[in-house]
Amino acid sequence: MADSTRPLLSDSNSSQSKLPPKRSLDETIEQCIGNFGWAQFFQATLVSLAWVFDAQQTFITVFTDSQPTWHCLDSDRFNYACNSSSNLCTLPNQTWSWDFNPHVSIISEWSLQCAGSFLKGLPASSFFLGCLIGGLALSTLADSSLGRKNMLLLSCLIMSLSSMLTAFSTSIWVYAFLRFLNGFGRATVGTCALVLSTELVGKKWRAQVGAMGFLCFTLVGVFVRESPRWLIVKGRKEEAISILQSIASNAITMSFSNLSLDVQEDRSKSNPDVFDALKILVRKPWSLRRLLAVMAVGFGIGMVYYGMPLALTNLNFNLYLGVVFNALSELPAFLITFFFIDKINRRDALIGFTALTGVSSVLIAAVGQRIGSLQIVLELVSFFSVCTAFNMTLIYTIELFPTCVRNSAIAMVRQALVFGGVFSPVMVAAGRENQFWSYGLFGLIIGLFGLFVVGLPETRGSVLCDTMDEEEYKNIAKEPIIIG
Repeated sequence: MADSTRPLLSDSNSSQSKLPPKRSLDETIEQCIGNFGWAQFFQATLVSLAWVFDAQQTFITVFTDSQPTWHCLDSDRFNYACNSSSNLCTLPNQTWSWDFNPHVSIISEWSLQCAGSFLKGLPASSFFLGCLIGGLALSTLADSSLGRKNMLLLSCLIMSLSSMLTAFSTSIWVYAFLRFLNGFGRATVGTCALVLSTELVGKKWRAQVGAMGFLCFTLVGVFVRESPRWLIVKGRKEEAISILQSIASNAITMSFSNLSLDVQEDRSKSNPDVFDALKILVRKPWSLRRLLAVMAVGFGIGMVYYGMPLALTNLNFNLYLGVVFNALSELPAFLITFFFIDKINRRDALIGFTALTGVSSVLIAAVGQRIGSLQIVLELVSFFSVCTAFNMTLIYTIELFPTCVRNSAIAMVRQALVFGGVFSPVMVAAGRENQFWSYGLFGLIIGLFGLFVVGLPETRGSVLCDTMDEEEYKNIAKEPIIIG
């Protein structure tokens, strides 16, 4: 009977005849922990809850920065004509009043009803600008010095503190600055949560675990473990072995004491440069091409994904119901991603969903407000499609890049998504007069930028690589790669 406590891999000093066949880090970790167990499910659930905070801070401006409804007072008493179609800026203050408490929106609280579109959209744009700068400043820390878990904790802490301080804002300028700080901290939450949860499971369940975060879109602490992949790549094998032992789900009891892994260690661990991962990412022509292509797709998706909820105020439909319907439309997007991600090609699906989003958005502008019910139906179709494309883009990016640069690649794609969101508030403001400048441009841009995915390789069912060399050799027979 075979020894049930045999070492996972033989010691590296053993004779070559006794060494088992070399296996990749992906195969080794999968042998240690199995495809998916309760320990991995618990970790993935905890990490994915960070997306709840992410989404709440991202879309809260739909309400806090909206134009509140108002009503006329006794116009005969003030001898001044007032009706629902009147321009607030031409009415005396005593002839009208807000329908709700002025503190429900920054527009009513700080009397911004007659301010320009730039000032009204400043807080939302500041948030996305903070996400952009925060991503550039923090994105590579998770791949280099801090790791996935510590970076996630730091990001959540920054978001929590800035969110609490926002409640004490005394002016639009203080509010915009705190929204910028909030966005700065938020920049890496989704990135670290996605990578940390997917690197702990086998490839069979990796896409489904990645989709869990989209359902939750902060509860992170000592229950959450660091990614063993990152620890091994950084040369911290003892910590990686300890984590693997704690979450191993295999029936066979394995000895991890002699664990020997065939992976090139990151020699910069003693003095890591936070931009090392980014330098590695752009050094190879094939990885640079992939990065630029998926970032272009992300830019178009981000503009529509973040712009659609903001543009609900431009439709002839109840804002609160519109937000509820939008939130509900994310559920089928999650379900499609969760149950069918391992059955559909990433490239074809992205082309299809971006095209559907583009057509629906253009039709919203073409129909106009005269048919409000049809507009909201088209808006829901468009938002559902862009949500699915958003989910698939991040999972696709995970599979396109190796462990040593994966977090940085995801961060750069999220930067592209956020960069698209920076322009959304301006387009939404312009679309209040003519919906072509919001929904029309949304549709054209996502349709065109979605075509960049044509140049990317298909990754469905592929094994995650850990070094640039592994990824290069894996794909050398599938795509023309220029060795640089």
